[in-house]
Amino acid sequence: MDLGHGSVGPFPAGGHEGREHNLAELGNQRLCPVDMFRWTEWRERAYGGRGRMDAATVIARLDEARATDARTRDRICDETAAELLAAGTPPTFEVRSADLRLDPYFMCADRYWRQRFQQRPTATTAVECARWMADRVTADSWGAVAEQWALGNGFLNRGAAESADQLAAVVDGAGGGAGAERTAFFVTLFHAGKLRANFCFDELHAFLEFSPASVAAGSLRNEPVYIALQSFAAFGSRTLTVAYATELLGRAWSAPGRTRHTVDICLNGLAFAAPFPGQGELLRRHAQEAVRAHPGDHMFHARLATGLHMCGEHDAALENIDTALALLAASPTASLGVLQDQYLTKRDAVQEGRLRALRDAEQQRRWEQQAAANAQLERSLHTSSVRAVEVVAVFTAAIAFAVGSLQVTLTGKLPLSDRLWLLAAQGVGLALFALLIVGGTWLITRSHHQRDR
Repeated sequence: MDLGHGSVGPFPAGGHEGREHNLAELGNQRLCPVDMFRWTEWRERAYGGRGRMDAATVIARLDEARATDARTRDRICDETAAELLAAGTPPTFEVRSADLRLDPYFMCADRYWRQRFQQRPTATTAVECARWMADRVTADSWGAVAEQWALGNGFLNRGAAESADQLAAVVDGAGGGAGAERTAFFVTLFHAGKLRANFCFDELHAFLEFSPASVAAGSLRNEPVYIALQSFAAFGSRTLTVAYATELLGRAWSAPGRTRHTVDICLNGLAFAAPFPGQGELLRRHAQEAVRAHPGDHMFHARLATGLHMCGEHDAALENIDTALALLAASPTASLGVLQDQYLTKRDAVQEGRLRALRDAEQQRRWEQQAAANAQLERSLHTSSVRAVEVVAVFTAAIAFAVGSLQVTLTGKLPLSDRLWLLAAQGVGLALFALLIVGGTWLITRSHHQRDR
């Protein structure tokens, strides 16, 4: 599952109990002189000598990051997020996109909230994040940011799943208002991300269908990403039908507002579905479409490799998994190590399948050669036996004709012309006998040979 998160920053973030405690913890880290100087300089500039984060300094710092290279931009965002966490101050800037490569504001906020979720991976943190998003994320970007953070942080914190009652209590405590549906939707995606990462298909289906948190999401339950999660749960379940899962897949896949995460979840469901006829072909067809739409996405190349592997196209699968590994190395994802292990495991499986297919093809070729040789031998034996019967019949007729003609010639008292006619009649009879034997043998063996073919 591609989460789209950047790497953790060089300065560890403290908790939220107090700024002084967190700064002391950061100051106790063993940093090299250059990093210590940079840290001290940045701390003085950020706080501006007033004991709190200077919003203007943060914005200036992030604006500066726009013109830098990717490595420097990552470092600046890591340091800024660490300072915000140490100060116990949420970001005050506006997030206008979900671009983890070029938008330093989103990158900084992403790192900040990822640390917040790691410190406290609960629905309460999800509610706080949703409220912050309501104030700081533009309307056009809210959906993409919500999917990125809810599903991604759910995956990263999949070991801290909460009960449905706990989620319901948190959502009820969040209150109503204009943003209540969005808050409930974000909490639902966050918990669904955990269940999806743990492959709890039936539990995920029940949560999306009947839980109070999901019901509170209201009309947002019709979002393509929500339907894609339902499809994922249905494909993996042993109790729901493939027809139902496929119907949900079609709805999510053809939705006008389909996002990158929607596509990822759909392909994820097909890849990990309970086996069914045509699974490989269905995954390959959808993954090919996803790769055409997102040629630089490592996850979709990996899904395509899985589909091709299921269809027995091992060379093409190997090419796509190698492409996925190459794209992953340049991807700003916090789960690089996990995904790399998954891709390498898939590559080993493709290689093993390819070698097995080669061995099976060689074995099949040998079997076909042996079958052809056996058929040739059978035809030879069949022909030899027929020829033997024919030779015996002709030889028997010749012996009978010789013996009969000798008796007529030596002991007979008939005139010569009568003897010749008698010999001719005898020869014709024996010839007909031989032809009858040969013809009958040919007819019998011919019908038997046709049935064998």
